[in-house]
Amino acid sequence: MVESREWDWKNMQRETWLIPSEESYYYAAKWQGEGRTRLLDLGCGLGRHSVFFDAHGFRVTAIDLSEYGVKNLREWQKKNGTDFRAVVGDMKALPFADNAFDCIYSYHVLSHTDMEGLRQILSEVRRVLKPGGEIFFDLCSKSGWAFNHSDYPHIDENTLRFVGGPEDGIPHCFVDEDDIKALMTGFEVKKLRHIDDIRTETWNGGGMHYFIEADAKKEAVRPDFSDIIGKTVSGRIDRPLGSTHPRIPDMTYTVNYGYVEGVFAGDGAEQDIYLLGADKPAETFTGKVIAVWHRYNDVEDKWIVSADGKDYSDDEIAEKIQFQEKYFDGELFR
Repeated sequence: MVESREWDWKNMQRETWLIPSEESYYYAAKWQGEGRTRLLDLGCGLGRHSVFFDAHGFRVTAIDLSEYGVKNLREWQKKNGTDFRAVVGDMKALPFADNAFDCIYSYHVLSHTDMEGLRQILSEVRRVLKPGGEIFFDLCSKSGWAFNHSDYPHIDENTLRFVGGPEDGIPHCFVDEDDIKALMTGFEVKKLRHIDDIRTETWNGGGMHYFIEADAKKEAVRPDFSDIIGKTVSGRIDRPLGSTHPRIPDMTYTVNYGYVEGVFAGDGAEQDIYLLGADKPAETFTGKVIAVWHRYNDVEDKWIVSADGKDYSDDEIAEKIQFQEKYFDGELFR
């Protein structure tokens, strides 16, 4: 499998990369009409589609391999006064929970790998989509000029490594309809278009792509925390009530926040908890897990622990953890 490579967004100065693609307008209307709300902008680049879908009421999460691109998006968010999650990450190993998203928008992204990588990416896409969740994406076509007439070096029989320009060294995987059928076995392809962009603002000649709309075929499975809720746990408080976040100085902890020693979460660190019922800064804790806050656009959950034995309501819990969880998309499980 070829190593993932990021675009050189610092040298992509054309304004077109800040303007949403025409397809995004259609999918914003379509997905709103279907009641889809949780959206992943997969390969967000500088952030044009993330900002667009956020403005249209979607609960957006954005990811890109480029630190420069994600930084640009975060600066764009500050100007707009928005705070949806934008992270640096590899599409071959998405840092999100299973069944996290209703829809995924990915424009001119998934082709930037080889065939083995493309199979891995689509496996990850299917994992993070809800049952029936939909993705819109495109792939480079073998019918295009670049695949048939360029002298770019081959990585495998489907993949070329581009040379020069902002895509220097970046792999491009090219497919035909048979390849797509083989790749999409875990999906129901709803729409398949083959488009020849003879001339655009950024391309002159032979840019052919398949545009694909597909739904994830999988059974519905809700997270089950029955083996955790009601359990008595102990651990340490590393961010006590009234302290500030180590990397976000304007975030103050309104409850004690710590971890259960010897129990590890999805991020590989010890399991984090919110401690309710302790009115003073603490160093250690013992209490009962009364709920779990399940983060969809992350790989770790947060346990809600009651130190005083009180069974707090959903609204009370939501209010107490809002100071941090407002930056994530999640759901409370009892």
